[in-house]
Amino acid sequence: MSTVTSIDSVIAGPHGPIPVRRYLPDIGRTPVSSAHVVWIHGGGFFKGGLDQPESHDVARSLAAAGFNVTTVDYRLATVSRLNLSSTGFRLSPAVHFPVPVDDVVAVVRAVQREAPQGVILGGASAGACLAAGAVLRLVNDEAAPLAGTFFAYGFFHAALPKLERNLRRRLRGKRRFGHTPMLLNLTNFHYAGTRKAMLEAHAFPGGHALHDFPPTLMLDADRDSMRASGSQFARELATAGIAADYHALSETFHGFLNRPNEPGFEAGLGLIIDWARGIGAKQA
Repeated sequence: MSTVTSIDSVIAGPHGPIPVRRYLPDIGRTPVSSAHVVWIHGGGFFKGGLDQPESHDVARSLAAAGFNVTTVDYRLATVSRLNLSSTGFRLSPAVHFPVPVDDVVAVVRAVQREAPQGVILGGASAGACLAAGAVLRLVNDEAAPLAGTFFAYGFFHAALPKLERNLRRRLRGKRRFGHTPMLLNLTNFHYAGTRKAMLEAHAFPGGHALHDFPPTLMLDADRDSMRASGSQFARELATAGIAADYHALSETFHGFLNRPNEPGFEAGLGLIIDWARGIGAKQA
């Protein structure tokens, strides 16, 4: 892999500073695209950070391919906690929607000011949901259009769509029991915070109007219950007239971009890089 420079910094957001990490290609390498990639890690809305492979290794690979990349340490969903400090006990407020989406939107807007040729927004798993919600928020706010979006094994609906029989037969390993519809839906509710928020398009874009989305690449894992949401979201994009390129990577499991030593990581990155180069060429 060519030399990649990473720089930690912060961007101002409506809920306070947002830690980000910027990845720059080798100084001697000409960027393949003037469009800047903003990449959002997953983790069920309640875990993950800038150092996990799904954030760091993906961003390094994209930067090594010639892209400028920014990753986002958005605020994770939490419940209220009673913490002991030097001044006594203090109740920390819970974090729910829309706070994580607000963080993503703030970073995208900041990067857009630095990259007038456009921004490509991507996300994995829960990060894909946040990125998709941010797209709709940016559209509503009449922000500059995104150059494109790409999502990996995302969960886009408030409730997991029904698993078709052939998909149920593909499930293997511990996630067959850990990624059941009931547990996934509870995770979504933890993120949303209220039943009303579950219905918000910016929280879960699946099932809502998607006609203002930019060109989109979608990658799903073959043996993943969340493919029920990803494949349905891809159909919804196509119905809305959006150029959506969909792939289910054979013999892969949820989170393949979080495991750099597995074949799915290289295959997924290859598809993302080729697609993003095409988007960048259109922006030139």
